[in-house]
Amino acid sequence: MDVDTRLLRSFAAVCEEGQLTAAAARLFVSQPTLTKQIRQLESLLGVELFERSRKGMAPTPAGRALAEYTGSMLAGWEDALRATRAAAAEQVSTLRVGFEGGIINVMSRRTVADFTRRMPGWQVELRQNNWFDPTSGLATGEIDLTLWHAPPSLSEQYNVAVLGEEPRCAALPVGHRLARRAVIDFTDLLDEPFVAIPHEAGHWRDYWLAVRERGGRPVRIGAVAHNADEWLTAVVCGQGIGFAPETMSRLAPREDVAYRPVRGLSPSQVGLYWLKGRELTPAMAAFVRSCRATIVGQAGPEVPARGSAPAARAVPPVRAV
Repeated sequence: MDVDTRLLRSFAAVCEEGQLTAAAARLFVSQPTLTKQIRQLESLLGVELFERSRKGMAPTPAGRALAEYTGSMLAGWEDALRATRAAAAEQVSTLRVGFEGGIINVMSRRTVADFTRRMPGWQVELRQNNWFDPTSGLATGEIDLTLWHAPPSLSEQYNVAVLGEEPRCAALPVGHRLARRAVIDFTDLLDEPFVAIPHEAGHWRDYWLAVRERGGRPVRIGAVAHNADEWLTAVVCGQGIGFAPETMSRLAPREDVAYRPVRGLSPSQVGLYWLKGRELTPAMAAFVRSCRATIVGQAGPEVPARGSAPAARAVPPVRAV
């Protein structure tokens, strides 16, 4: 019997959420579509997988039995996809690198030119990170490396070659009452509305809302943006303020946006990240060295196959060539 993995993902989401509405939102499908998928899976298997009630959806004994295997089956399929995509990328000599919207010029033309010098015949495919995927495509094997401004604690979940450290700054519309200040205290921003990224971004949403620094104080959400352009537009329109890498003030300056340092806000660790358990390939290592040579301005130490590399103190401005 052949079963579409999409049906298994739908089944797993309903099991975890306990209701169709939340599961449908998580999967970005309508509730009728999700209902149809669950019915289709039940028809294929010839069993009822859920007991339906006003309280939600509870797995039947048959559903619980299937749920015990679904996670490992889907994880195995993801592993197979990653291996397949990695093999295909190696065959065509392409390194796939993710980047954060608004700061792609951190990696300049010099970076790519340096990489092709180190790896003749190879090319770099750049992909903007997806805010609806907390792994930016690393988990599915769609990319090999990604550039992140992240909390240092993320090094516990991923391998990382650290490029430096960079402050997070506040982005405000120029007419904001705090925009004239040279430096803003974090406590002065606690009651401000913020432009948030989607809930699906997971820990990234909390990080760019500075939830840890807030000490349990709730965040006022003025708007939710789905990409970097929407985020910046919402700030310009006064729907909220936000935190961003200091790089944006240099690489994405606007007359209608004021970027200001924030006292009391921890800096980001800037680095190239890849999955734990994945060996660093020669192409990946070459790209790390190219970034260190063109972004940090020095070659830096050799890149280990696993774990994190020593950090530089700061990432200086890089002009696009």
